[in-house]
Amino acid sequence: MPASADLALVCHPSSPEPAVHALAAGARLLPDGGLALVWRLDADLAALRIPDAATSLPPERLWAHTCFEAFVATPGSAAYREFNFSPNGQWMHFDFCGHRLRVESPPLPAPPIDVRRGDGWLALRVCLAPRHLPAGALCIGLTAVVEAADGRHSYWSLRHPAGQPDFHHREGFALALRVPTP
Repeated sequence: MPASADLALVCHPSSPEPAVHALAAGARLLPDGGLALVWRLDADLAALRIPDAATSLPPERLWAHTCFEAFVATPGSAAYREFNFSPNGQWMHFDFCGHRLRVESPPLPAPPIDVRRGDGWLALRVCLAPRHLPAGALCIGLTAVVEAADGRHSYWSLRHPAGQPDFHHREGFALALRVPTP
């Protein structure tokens, strides 16, 4: 179990998106116990719908548009937290006590989100504070939803379970990070 990782996300076979050339994500544990996450989308951005700072979306449905996501759990626990980060700077979190069994989420302060865009690429970086995360070793699913200009969606993940795209499936929580011991 490394303390950090930079990995390619793979597109679910049912939703190919030719405008995307590559999609990668990274995770690194911070010295304070927080977690730095980064996604980089290399694509023909004009062929995609990417929310910008002027576009406000319903926070509960950020995932219905181009969105970067992280699912965080601890080994041996059915509970997990989902984070959604939009390129427009909005974010949302959801708590679950089991597969898609949503429970009330405590309010959390907004993490700092840095979005940068260049010719043919978009990057989003966020730093989650320790209070955003469960204590202990982490099992993480790094994912993304990419919306094409025509409204189609492609689904990207470290690992996809068999069948339809399902980011909530624990098989997709494919990254294990070791929390440093003091």
